[in-house]
Amino acid sequence: MKNFIPFYKMVASGNDFVVVDNRRQIIKDATVFARTICRAHQGIIADGLLLFESSKKANFKMRIINPDGSEAAACGNGFRCIALYAHEVLKYSSRMRFESGSGIIEAEVGSNGNVKAQLIKPRIFEMDGVLEVRGHRLHYAFLDTGVPHVVIFVEGLAKVEVFEIGKAIRQHGHFQPFGTNVNFVEVRSKKEIAVRTYERGVENETLACGTGSTASAVMSVLKGYADSPVSVSTRGGEKLRVDVRRKGNEVIKVYLEGKAQFVYEGKYFL
Repeated sequence: MKNFIPFYKMVASGNDFVVVDNRRQIIKDATVFARTICRAHQGIIADGLLLFESSKKANFKMRIINPDGSEAAACGNGFRCIALYAHEVLKYSSRMRFESGSGIIEAEVGSNGNVKAQLIKPRIFEMDGVLEVRGHRLHYAFLDTGVPHVVIFVEGLAKVEVFEIGKAIRQHGHFQPFGTNVNFVEVRSKKEIAVRTYERGVENETLACGTGSTASAVMSVLKGYADSPVSVSTRGGEKLRVDVRRKGNEVIKVYLEGKAQFVYEGKYFL
């Protein structure tokens, strides 16, 4: 029998992940493994690899490896998947604290796969920036909700060239050397926004992005376009709930809530 690595395929809001219990360090080179297992045709196809590891600071540690092999500090939808995995598969309590590259995350697993995660306190870099990209003069906000995000408010979201413009902004010199994720946001009401996201590391538009939905909701509230809690419609069809709690113009806490689910369990043969 060949060596194999057991895994779960999970999804939250259209973001899909390969989840592996790596407490015994069965994956030695996460970069190579993520590139292999996440790719199309020869792998499983996923937006990222989630590694469940041991921690001395919290209940456990979560690492997020992008399909290109780069490691991300945070992933809101990944947070919700790993929390459900910890509770349902590894029998952790429904309330947990775990390490991430962005800091300690608190999560609570509710009924029917609903998971609520408290993300880190957002860091605002720019509220009213302007860029010239592909012949467009774009007004943007720039903030960090665990990873960097540009937020651009638009009308006619369905017609936006998310891949072309998103890629150009992601690679723009202003955001180097690390680049940024890019979110295009349409305000539908004081309670609802719709978001499409170009994700760094995936290097394409994804069906949803948890930290991007959070960044978009935070900016919608700070600019007065929406009131908290904000319902965020994603390209994958699910509506996420983002609760932005602030004191004046300062965001104190932010919570991301939505469903996560298991797709299948498998063995990846080496």
